[in-house]
Amino acid sequence: MREGPGACWSGSMAKPDNLFRYFNSSPEVIRLVVMMYVRFPLSLRNVEDLLAERGIDVSYETVRYWWNRFGPMFAAEIRRKRVHAMRRYTLWRWHLDEMYVKINGEMHYLWRAVDHEGEVLESFATKARDKAVALKFMKNLMKRHGTAKGTTTDGLRSYRAAMNELDNAEKHVVGPRAMNRFRRMKTPQKFSAVHASVHNLFNQERHLIERSSYKERHSQAFSEWRSVMG
Repeated sequence: MREGPGACWSGSMAKPDNLFRYFNSSPEVIRLVVMMYVRFPLSLRNVEDLLAERGIDVSYETVRYWWNRFGPMFAAEIRRKRVHAMRRYTLWRWHLDEMYVKINGEMHYLWRAVDHEGEVLESFATKARDKAVALKFMKNLMKRHGTAKGTTTDGLRSYRAAMNELDNAEKHVVGPRAMNRFRRMKTPQKFSAVHASVHNLFNQERHLIERSSYKERHSQAFSEWRSVMG
């Protein structure tokens, strides 16, 4: 039977331990759909076509519905586990930047914090990029991840002003560093947050390790993904 958004869910909020209770598809299929759409540069219809080749009949509307509903939940659990481990270390270096995104033809900014290993720590979408926004972004980042040994930003003055207010200017370095169009402000922020967690989970620094180690880590990442909200 073809899956559709209306056919999947009863309409009531499921408890965390019964996350997939009212859905016709298995947790394994739902996780696969979310991972394919978020991790790879695929459109909703691309995911539908690839699943069809595997004998899984899921419409692109269902792909959209599942990633919107389950993506943030999966990302939150992955992020919770990783943040707990990362806060034990103090040698992290962060890079903060703000990318230009168009929403209904209007310019907005997607702020991001990335560590020195390429893991996305935080993302934040706004209309402005002044000191107040920079300060809010950095406070959220530090509240979740602690403090870094050093922070690199572009030349935006808002960063320097925020760093001064946080008494963190001595750790601030200015260095060098734009996404496609979105229709609503929450869309790039939501997708970036989910994508970051999934990317971080599968980011195994392939070019720095032996193939045997990479395969082992890759298998561990898939095992962790399969256990998300399971």
